[in-house]
Amino acid sequence: MNTRIEKCVELIKAHDLAGVALNPGQSLIYLSGLHFHLMERPIVLIITREGETAVILPELEKGKLTGDAAEFQAFTYGDDPASWHTAFEQASAALKLETGRVGVEPEHLRFLELHYLNSAFRGVDFINGSEVLGALRLNKDADEIARMRQAVIIAQEALLATLWTLHTGITEKAAANELIVQLLRAGSDPDLPFEPIVAFGENSANPHAVPTHRALKPGDLILVDWGASFEGYLSDITRTFTFGEVDGELLRIGEIVRQANQAGREAGAPGLAAGVVDRAAREVIEAAGYGPAFFHRTGHGLGMEPHEAPYIYAENDLTLTPGMTFTVEPGIYLPGKGGVRIEDDVVVTGDGLQSLTDLPREVLAVESFIR
Repeated sequence: MNTRIEKCVELIKAHDLAGVALNPGQSLIYLSGLHFHLMERPIVLIITREGETAVILPELEKGKLTGDAAEFQAFTYGDDPASWHTAFEQASAALKLETGRVGVEPEHLRFLELHYLNSAFRGVDFINGSEVLGALRLNKDADEIARMRQAVIIAQEALLATLWTLHTGITEKAAANELIVQLLRAGSDPDLPFEPIVAFGENSANPHAVPTHRALKPGDLILVDWGASFEGYLSDITRTFTFGEVDGELLRIGEIVRQANQAGREAGAPGLAAGVVDRAAREVIEAAGYGPAFFHRTGHGLGMEPHEAPYIYAENDLTLTPGMTFTVEPGIYLPGKGGVRIEDDVVVTGDGLQSLTDLPREVLAVESFIR
C-alpha cells in the first residue's frame, strides 16, 4: 500500500494538485486496503502532495485501521449528524490543506461527502481528478493479472455448468439466476461485477438487455454477458449460442463478429493507440455491410471495476502499454431478429495482446454443451 500511495503522490504532483479525496470505492481500496460500503455516514480518504494521509470515518469503522492503514491519521465521529462536520474540520486543520486543487472521482463522489469537504476545506477547489486516479490503476502488475485470470476461470466454469440446464421454456430470468448460483459455486466473490445478461431471440439485439420472462424456444439466439469476481478483480465475458435451427443471417453475423473480435485482438500492441483496436474490429463489420448495426465502442478497461480506463473507441489516442487490461467485444444487432456479441478479456504484453479468456468464440449450438 505504501508503494501505491507513493505512486499516487507522484501523479498528484505531476498534475499540479494539492491532493486527492476519495470516498468508498475501488480507488480507496487500492490505496488503503480498506473496505467500506457507501452508506448514510460519510467516509473520505485524503492524500496530499506531501504524502500525508487522513481518513474521516464513523467511530464504529475505526477498528478496520490495522496494518498499513494504522498509519493513517484518523478523524472519527459519532452517531449525531450535527457533529460530523467537526471530524472534517479537524482533518483540515491537521493536513493544513488550505488552498489548491484537490482531485475527486466525479463518477463516485456523492453530494454528501462533497458538502462536508466544501464546508471544512474552504479554500480548496475540488475538481475532476480522473486523470490522476484513472492512471493510478491503469497498468496491472502480475498479481493483479493473476487474480483477473482466476476470475475468468471461475466465470467460464460457471457458464459451462449453466448451459446444460437450458431447455425449451426456461426464461431469461431463470437462466440468469442459475448462472449467478453457478458463479458462486465456482468460487466467485459474492459481489459480482454486474448482474448477468441472458437474452433470448430478438432480445439479444439489445446490447444491455435485462433478463425477462421471455421463454427460450427453438430458433433463438442466446446471448450471455457475465463475469466473476476474485479477490477484488473481475472478469467480463460475452458469448452467443444457438438453440435449434436459427435463421441463416444470424449465423452469418456470428461469423463476422468472430472475425471482428479476432481482428481487434490481433491489432493491439504496446506503443499503438487504443483506437487501433476499435478500428480493426469495426473495419471487419463495416466491410461485411453491417457497420450501422455495430453502434458501441469495441471495449473498455477492466480490473477492480467492470468499466475503467482504457476505453477502446476509434478516436482514443491513448498509447497502449504493458499491463493494461481491457475487453474486446464487437457486436452486430438486428432489431426484431437477434444480435451477436463476442467479448474477451485481454492484457497488453510486451509484444501484443494476450487473451485471458479461452472459451470457443464461434456461435455454437447450445445443445453441444448439454450433458
